[in-house]
Amino acid sequence: MSNTQCALLGLASWQVIVLFLLAGFRLYTSITQKKPANTFAPDGSDVPGFGQRLVRVHANCYENIPLYLAVLLFAMVSNQTAVTDPSAMILLGARVGQSVVHMISTSVPAVLLRFALFLVQVLTVVCWLYQFLTA
Repeated sequence: MSNTQCALLGLASWQVIVLFLLAGFRLYTSITQKKPANTFAPDGSDVPGFGQRLVRVHANCYENIPLYLAVLLFAMVSNQTAVTDPSAMILLGARVGQSVVHMISTSVPAVLLRFALFLVQVLTVVCWLYQFLTA
C-alpha cells in the first residue's frame, strides 16, 4: 500500500474513531447524567469542557476531510502519487495531532500548536496542488 493510500484510509479511519468517541461520550453522558439522548445540542454548547472540544474535533474532521480525500484520490486516479507519497503521512499525522491536541486542551500553547498542525495540512495540500498544476 502506498503512503497516499495509507493516508486516505487513515483519514477515513480517524473520522470513524472520532465519531465513535463522540457517540461514546454522549452515551456515557446520557447514562450518568440521566440526559435524554435527543437533547444534545449539535454544537456541543450543553456539554462543557472535553465534550465541547470533542464536538469541535468531530466538526473539524468533517469540514476538512473532503479536501484531503479529493486531492489524495486525484493523485491516485491520475497516477501522480509520486507527488503525494513523500508527505502523505505528514498530512495524516498533522490531522490526527491537531485533533488530539484539541481534545486535550484549549490553552494558548495548545491552540498555537493546533494552528501549526493545521498550517502543515494546508501547506501540504497547497504544495501538492501546485505540483499537479505545473506537471
